[in-house]
Amino acid sequence: MSPIESWLIDMDGVLVREEHPIPGADRFLERLRGRGARFLVLTNNSMYTPRDLAARLRRNGLDVPEEAIWTSALATANLLESQRPGGSAFVIGEAGLTTALHGAGYTLTDKDPDYVVLGETRTYSFLRITHAIRLVLGGARFIATNPDPTGPAPEGPLPATGSVAALISRATGIAPYFVGKPNPLMMRYALNAIGAHSETTAMIGDRMDTDVVAGLEAGMYTVLVLTGSTIRDDVDRYPYRPSRVVESVADLLTEMGDEALAPPTPG
Repeated sequence: MSPIESWLIDMDGVLVREEHPIPGADRFLERLRGRGARFLVLTNNSMYTPRDLAARLRRNGLDVPEEAIWTSALATANLLESQRPGGSAFVIGEAGLTTALHGAGYTLTDKDPDYVVLGETRTYSFLRITHAIRLVLGGARFIATNPDPTGPAPEGPLPATGSVAALISRATGIAPYFVGKPNPLMMRYALNAIGAHSETTAMIGDRMDTDVVAGLEAGMYTVLVLTGSTIRDDVDRYPYRPSRVVESVADLLTEMGDEALAPPTPG
């Protein structure tokens, strides 16, 4: 195995959980910076801009600059800019998504858009979902930022983009193209953003069905942490395995001295 030079790190469940930092996450990030390692913090959540997320992490004692944060909204904007430059979209989502699309040169409209783009929001509107259904039936291409059916909250799971996408799909008979994890496209965009190569990059995540499979399909070394939504007994239920299973990112600290992470066998 090639030495690990770059890191893609899921945010929720790896660095923070329910607005609290994961113990050791601050020291892990400090170690990466001390080694001059390239890294990018990833999230499927499209609600917030990188600046918003950097401020959130800072409140939790985690120093991550906004340019080191990559969201499914940014990946979606990249895709649309490459597919149909200067296009238009009807958007269901928050500032993280609309800001990314504006930055890609897109016009937001509710009249004959090229795309219907569905993202995360805490205020899903029946009227806007209805309008999205009619636009998709009228020929607009259907894009969703990520397939996550639920999101975390202190009170319990919340319906997320994947659930609302299923509603629109059931009404139209048209499935969306999901951009975020586990789509390897998001991983490729992230690798390109930091000039990294998959063979020398590790993906750290807390979910087998998004983080690990996305890293695996993109050809990366994968590390599953048990500080999020996956417990150790869940791992064997999947037909694939991460390269490594650890309790938390703190467990990687002892392996990040002068030598890069290198154990080749699953934990």
